[in-house]
Amino acid sequence: MWKVQLFKLNYDDKESRAVRDVIDSGWITMGDKTKEFENKFSNLLGGKSIYSTAVSSGTASLHMALLGLGIGSGDEVIIPALTFVANINVVKIVGATPVLADCSNYNNWNVSAETIKAQITPKTKAVIVVHFAGYPCEMDKIVTLCKRRGLYLIEDVAHAPDAKYKGKACGTFGDYGCFSFFTNKNLSVGEGGMLITKNKQLAIRAKEFRSHGMSALTLDRHRGRAISYDVSNVGLNYRIDEMRSALGLVQLDKLRDANRKRAYLVDRYIKKLSPLKDISIPFQNLKNIKPVYHIFPILLSNSIDRVWLINRLKEFGIQSSIHYPIFKEFSAFKDLNLNSAPIAEDIAKRELTLPLYPTMNFSDIDFICDSLFKILKREVV
Repeated sequence: MWKVQLFKLNYDDKESRAVRDVIDSGWITMGDKTKEFENKFSNLLGGKSIYSTAVSSGTASLHMALLGLGIGSGDEVIIPALTFVANINVVKIVGATPVLADCSNYNNWNVSAETIKAQITPKTKAVIVVHFAGYPCEMDKIVTLCKRRGLYLIEDVAHAPDAKYKGKACGTFGDYGCFSFFTNKNLSVGEGGMLITKNKQLAIRAKEFRSHGMSALTLDRHRGRAISYDVSNVGLNYRIDEMRSALGLVQLDKLRDANRKRAYLVDRYIKKLSPLKDISIPFQNLKNIKPVYHIFPILLSNSIDRVWLINRLKEFGIQSSIHYPIFKEFSAFKDLNLNSAPIAEDIAKRELTLPLYPTMNFSDIDFICDSLFKILKREVV
């Protein structure tokens, strides 16, 4: 039904062959492909000092990060007010209290050191930052703040694989970096994630949590390297499988070229939509960042009914989405006494996400933009 859908996989026969080779090998649970994926992902982020642990989802990586840092009942964790529900879910799951940090401003929708600092209390133990839409946060100020206050720092890098702030990879600034490889992400394997750290002890703890706290994996016993195993700590089953790791290796090879294509498409969007006064485009003219353009969000003027516009775009065959509803709108959190975040709450009411994926072309962008002009009864440029 869609002429231009929100997202399409950047897949070809390489992914098909990779999965087929794993199946033909006779070993499909976590094994050598996963180790290779972890090693190459570490190289992407900076090399031997990076420890990567492949897991079943980005949410699993966030949960493991909180567990690894000992976050629990009585602790407060500061999270962005404008983010996916996974951030608040994992904080609640470990028994901690979520506290919301507002967006920096209407151009930079990320949290900042200032908006984080405003929410710090004696109970604050950790901060989760999100590099929204693939645009890095101002990490130097945030790192300095967390060090001064003795707070753990977790980076949610679900939107930003290979994004950089001042030349340094997002995910490598904090105690843990958490990546998602969900189907619509820049690096897509369907379901999957990666937990990275520069601390060897935290990396060991992560691998224990990933597989029931067991000292030896099934592969070790299969290869004759172990007969039995110890359980040194309580753990979970957050393992990834070999098919998804094989997909990850192919996607990793495509990632930088795909991110460059996203950049060209976003530049086309900006040039075409800039004359349209009914919308604004965030993250313009930010310094010291190399974005990876995960999604293309716009902010509608107060005069535009978002639901009406989504339905009108649908009539043109254009799929759109919202990133993200505020937490207070969800039934699970309606009784939670969350603090206010005025900018994020306003953005959440007016944000609209337009299609973006690396196999799009300029004619797709032009069709979307021209359709917006027609719907809003503006002269097409």
